[in-house]
Amino acid sequence: MDSLAFLCARRLVSHETDFHRALAILPNELYPVLFSAAFLDSRTLVVRDLVTVWPFPVLSFQHLLAPLDRHLLHRPKGLPRKLSVQATILAIVAHLRQSVEEPNRDTRWRRCCLRVLDMIDLPDDYVHGDTEGMSLWFTTVSLAKACLEVFKHQNEHLKRGSKRRKGPSGSLEAPQPFGVEIHTDLFVNSTSFAVLRDALQANATSLLRLKCRDFHAEELSVCSTVTLLDCLDACSLRRVDLRFNNLGLPGLCLVLPHLTKFPNLLSLRLPYSNVDVRRFVSDTDASLRQLAGHLGSLLRLKELNFGSSRLSGKLQYLLSDLQTPLESLELAFCSLLPDDFNYLRQSLHAPALRKLDLSGHDFTEVLLQPLRQLLDKISPSLLHLDLMECRLTDSQLDELLPVLCRCSQLRCLGLFGNLFSTAALKVLLEKTAVLPHLHLVIYPYPVDCYITDHLQPPLGSGWFFEDAVDRARFSAANAELCQLLLKLGRSDAVWTTNLPRLGAPDYFHL
Repeated sequence: MDSLAFLCARRLVSHETDFHRALAILPNELYPVLFSAAFLDSRTLVVRDLVTVWPFPVLSFQHLLAPLDRHLLHRPKGLPRKLSVQATILAIVAHLRQSVEEPNRDTRWRRCCLRVLDMIDLPDDYVHGDTEGMSLWFTTVSLAKACLEVFKHQNEHLKRGSKRRKGPSGSLEAPQPFGVEIHTDLFVNSTSFAVLRDALQANATSLLRLKCRDFHAEELSVCSTVTLLDCLDACSLRRVDLRFNNLGLPGLCLVLPHLTKFPNLLSLRLPYSNVDVRRFVSDTDASLRQLAGHLGSLLRLKELNFGSSRLSGKLQYLLSDLQTPLESLELAFCSLLPDDFNYLRQSLHAPALRKLDLSGHDFTEVLLQPLRQLLDKISPSLLHLDLMECRLTDSQLDELLPVLCRCSQLRCLGLFGNLFSTAALKVLLEKTAVLPHLHLVIYPYPVDCYITDHLQPPLGSGWFFEDAVDRARFSAANAELCQLLLKLGRSDAVWTTNLPRLGAPDYFHL
């Protein structure tokens, strides 16, 4: 139920044309609830007015909008978040432009105190299936353009007025207006590279500056990637995510030295980097040792993702120089061998691992025993385990169940894309119901629910499609699982086949 203050705020901001006059008598304490109400109802004129005279040094979307999650779930797609975010950015740009033109001019009632716009953790609507909303890519481009607009206006004004404003000594007499930092995550690809590069290069002198927490780049060359990394603030960055960049081992060896300037880097994600140690290249081992050395220089690294890199037999080469244990390791579709599992089980990382992704490996034969031994070693700390598309059948699941049940802290288990029957899934549910923290299981469509009766284990990913499922049979199987959850007193747990809606929890949210 909404508070009385929030209900009153929604009523007040509904009078957009008159709201500007009311600001003169409103106490500072009401600004946060008024902003939340205006954001929810897309009162963009009110958002603009509030931001222009914001009485606090920080405006944090995460803090102000967290109570609105229930409302935003039932709003038309995209509109509230996109329009209100854009209105906030435009209001800051307008305020800074005015402060450049008239640095001594106060607002009608009070000077704006805003110094930081915190946009961190603003949801990426596109990831959540809302193609009409505000994606992280769109947010990045909008912020970069805003920064460039302010920077350009600064320079033009300086050129126009430098002679007029110079005193006898030749120095500028007018006070410099305060700037605003925007704390955000950034997503860039080849299309948006140029505008983000220019905005980041202007950071040193612009009144509107970007500070990046998580940096995501897709389909960029080595040169473009290095250019952007060198422009990022050293202390604010905690994650670098480079995917589909076709860097290969030589490219990674060129990029990684530029990460050593980030003392707070905790997460490095390099999926789909076109690394394949199985190719016969004379300097592969030397490049791996070089890459391992660069990884070893990232002293605070806690998460590493090498998904879809073919690392067969070379995992020890890659991880042996790390100085601190990893807590999250994603090695999906990495073609690992038994020696890789044995190394990982005996490494300094095993006791610390909280998240492990081994999807895409064939655990039907020689890898099953190494997997069991590894899971047994990491069971005290493991919170999240992904074994999707691993060609597991009922018999392999039966062998894994004892060690899975020893993972006493497990919260999320991903098993989508394996070959389990409804009966085996019911046994899995019954056995793991004793795990008190297991609240999310992403399970596969049961083999007895597929239309064909002649199943062959797939040789690769992409074989398990929802349209191959008999909906009536699957509904009955799902109902059995739901009833079993209720019977075992585990109605708090979610068992689902819905990958897009309930994807893997992020390492920082474990």
